[in-house]
Amino acid sequence: MNRLRQFFQIDAHGSTLRREVVAGITTFTTMSYIIVVNPAILKTAGIPEGPSMTATILTAVCGCLLMGLYANRPFAIAPYMGENAFIAFTVCLGLGIPWQTALGAIFLAGVAFIVLTVLRLRQALVEAIPSSLRYSFAVGIGLFLTFIGLNQTGIVELGIAGAPVKAGALTSAPVLVAIFGFLLIGAMVIRDVPGALLLGIVITALMAFATRVAPWPHKVFGAPASLAPIFAQIDLRGALAPRALPVVLTIFIMAFVDTMGTLIGLSARAGFLDAQGNLPQIERPMLADAVATTLAPVFGTTTAGAFVESATGIEAGGRTGLTAVVVAVLFALSAFAAPFVAAIPPQAYGPALIIVGLFMLAPIARIDFTDYAESIPAFAVVALMCFTFNIAVGITAGFLLYSFCKLVQGKARQIGAGLWVLAALSLLFFVYYPYR
Repeated sequence: MNRLRQFFQIDAHGSTLRREVVAGITTFTTMSYIIVVNPAILKTAGIPEGPSMTATILTAVCGCLLMGLYANRPFAIAPYMGENAFIAFTVCLGLGIPWQTALGAIFLAGVAFIVLTVLRLRQALVEAIPSSLRYSFAVGIGLFLTFIGLNQTGIVELGIAGAPVKAGALTSAPVLVAIFGFLLIGAMVIRDVPGALLLGIVITALMAFATRVAPWPHKVFGAPASLAPIFAQIDLRGALAPRALPVVLTIFIMAFVDTMGTLIGLSARAGFLDAQGNLPQIERPMLADAVATTLAPVFGTTTAGAFVESATGIEAGGRTGLTAVVVAVLFALSAFAAPFVAAIPPQAYGPALIIVGLFMLAPIARIDFTDYAESIPAFAVVALMCFTFNIAVGITAGFLLYSFCKLVQGKARQIGAGLWVLAALSLLFFVYYPYR
């Protein structure tokens, strides 16, 4: 135990072993849906579901171990939501590009991330981001999580043209269970109950099972599917073809800004940013992310990166890499207990995401709303993250708008070289992004 404390510098971060373990369990519980959801989405692209589940788990295990043991940060890594749908529905179905070629494009993006990180170019770009945008990332991610929680629990449903969202069936059993979970977690947070998020998830899951809102796990254990059909099936030659280059560019920019925004947003909430708003040793979590993204297509799955659901573990007290290591262990165990993990319904973990969204609003107080050249880009980041349901769209719009607003304000000198590069990448993102 003492060696663990020394390795992860738990005492120096004001945490405890118990908090780190509870934080890891909490983070895993809120993001475990990826084990089932990712293969279900990628099945549309033609990737076999069983092997895809194994690839998802292996990617998460490797990524979390890298983040925990190398970067010593409480950020969990797994295949990204959003990027998987982009690959399945837009690249493979829409453009007719084989999944092997799409994985090749992801591999190329991962290698580029590693090179840029080792050369410290990614760190230089991050340090060029203005503080108002940094804090807007945290706020936007918080509201993004809130919307996910509201939608997955059924409290908010998709509507129709002209009224895109609406209240769900608030008197239905599933929604009532979710509301119970929200009230329970809220009450425990108010009373400062240790492990409130995890306790709330567990108790709400048991209620969902007892009320038949969700079926009891029909099976607890089972051997993971073989990885053989999809392992190392990347098509690099196809990914380098002119037709696929816009896909490579889009994947690169999406993953780049998603990871950057998530790391900064989570760090702002965890109190890791220094007086200048920078994350010390940011190259370490970025390299962990880059290696995970490179390994993911080799295993047979899509872009990996730091999960916004890591915020639940941070709120549970996670401050060191031990949190990420606990997540890695739980993902490894889930390979043999996927049916049980998959049985945890969104009515159980959704309320935790809603509460975490509240917690992540705090940095909004650090944005100067009296300076419109600062507040307009920050507002665009938050609004577009939520209303386009795409973190990358919000962040790239923020880079472009910040540069524009400073030019209008007559303060072009405040736009550093790094921010001009980010603005140029953002413009390319919007030009080449396949909107249909």
